[in-house]
Amino acid sequence: YFMSETVITTSSMITVGGLADIVHRPVSQLITELMKNGIMATVNEKIDIDTAQILINELGLDIKLNQKNNQTDDQSLINLKNNQINHQGIERPPIVAVMGHVDHGKTSLLDNIRATNVVKKEAGGITQHISAYQVKYKDKLITFLDTPGHEAFSAIRQHGARLTDIVVIVIAADDGIKPQTIEALKFAKQAQSKIIIAVNKIDKEGADVIKIKQQLADQDILIEEWGGETVLVEVSAKTGQGVDKLLDMILLVAELEELKADIKSPASGLIIEAHLEKGRGPVVYGLVYQGVLKINDFIIAGQSYGKIRNLESMEGQTVVEAYPATPVKIVGLKTLPDFGDEFKIIKNEKAAKKIISELTSEDIISQSINSTELIRRINQSNNLKKINILIKADVKGSLTSVIDSLKSLETDEVALSIVGSSVGSVNENDLYLAKTTNSIIYSFNTSLSGSILHQAQRDHIEIKNYKIIYELIDDVKNRLSDLLNPEIIEKFVGELQIKAIFSTTKNEIICGGLVLSGKINLNSLLRVKRGENLILESKLNNLKRGQVNVKEVLEGELCGLSIDISNNQKVEILIDDKIEFYDQEIVERSL
Repeated sequence: YFMSETVITTSSMITVGGLADIVHRPVSQLITELMKNGIMATVNEKIDIDTAQILINELGLDIKLNQKNNQTDDQSLINLKNNQINHQGIERPPIVAVMGHVDHGKTSLLDNIRATNVVKKEAGGITQHISAYQVKYKDKLITFLDTPGHEAFSAIRQHGARLTDIVVIVIAADDGIKPQTIEALKFAKQAQSKIIIAVNKIDKEGADVIKIKQQLADQDILIEEWGGETVLVEVSAKTGQGVDKLLDMILLVAELEELKADIKSPASGLIIEAHLEKGRGPVVYGLVYQGVLKINDFIIAGQSYGKIRNLESMEGQTVVEAYPATPVKIVGLKTLPDFGDEFKIIKNEKAAKKIISELTSEDIISQSINSTELIRRINQSNNLKKINILIKADVKGSLTSVIDSLKSLETDEVALSIVGSSVGSVNENDLYLAKTTNSIIYSFNTSLSGSILHQAQRDHIEIKNYKIIYELIDDVKNRLSDLLNPEIIEKFVGELQIKAIFSTTKNEIICGGLVLSGKINLNSLLRVKRGENLILESKLNNLKRGQVNVKEVLEGELCGLSIDISNNQKVEILIDDKIEFYDQEIVERSL
């Protein structure tokens, strides 16, 4: 144990087990400390350095953690683009991300380019995964990435921008710049990618290209026509108008950038998607950045590794090798890597295991715990209401998006406890975990077998299966809203000034007064005030106008009152005190 303050240098992320080793405490003690604050963590769960410091302080240890001077993930990826895809070697195709607001026609535009019909295959007509493919135009290859437009897929869009040389921002001519348009522009700038604006739907009624040019200027994007450097092309995904010009501009920008890649270096690249396939195991979609990826190469991606058994084009055709800027399906990894992991060629399995054992934490897993989250949970009262959920998704990117979107719903009153999350269909282990933790299973874009549904029904386990992400989010949002305490709204009724005190007993004060404003209801609540000081909060036992019992008295009328003091017998009410009367309305709340 440490006798005085000890300074330990570590990486920005560390597993709970690794932290336990550093501070010489049982890992169970750290896990228990996290669970006290409503966080389900495992020995391999990764936490950031700030969270680790909070845990250390909670344990009463005099240890200070210092972070290694590592580059951020974003900067590392930009360097990978700028350095590994360098200006030495052979010319390579440009990598183009197509981004923009939902329903502005990104996927339809790409459909026109490659003459397919992907949009109808996606649930609800919304792109819900990153898709990648190559097209040949004027004897030159262009690699396209299609990114989701729904707000829940922010993480995927950010990765899409970071992976690319050119970002085509699609804006509907009849709708203009929207929140996801602005977000896409921000991601493209951060990734230091070239930007081309594609104003789509110019054939629709209400199209206003001039307005869009002004909106772009408001976002510090000045088009060439107005003296800037950003190319703007008017297109129609429906008719094909302007599509050739867009492709010409992409090739022109690529030519000016002089995009080249080193094919003699060991192959490396980025994971753009990963999922499980029955009979084949982990299937990974990778984008090669440098070198030539081949069958039988041994690769490592994040904390996953394996020997490539099969390489396929994105259309499923077997290929022997994949050159830079080529998207490819990789079969052979032992486990699923994380969305956005870098992959690279290594010597053998022994080398892979050594690298993984020494991994700091350049990957951020979907359930990583950050310091802000832990501080919030520590400071929350014991009245926090929670829902336990288990999340399944078809691919890694979707899993990340679902978790990020759901965690953003939490407030200081209601929260989610994600007891588990993984890629693939719901299985018996998921049912067991859901039953023991009293959790709801949310399945996104996966199939459910009859036997699993039968077992879930038998064990009273609720499974919610969705194909569209915003429907899943709305379901969880509604459940959290149901946990919110209703809001009590006060409605002013009237004000009275006391003119006489007739008698005071153990349980009531009988007095008389004049209604100054509004009216007085027998069933209303009241506050007796002397200047700004609150004297009493109570209710009426009786209300009279003259000698007659009444239910209300109007402004300008005199009345007699019997004020209940059974819960505050020591209170004293004086002449000229004022009484405020109010009603309360209970209103259901929602997130």
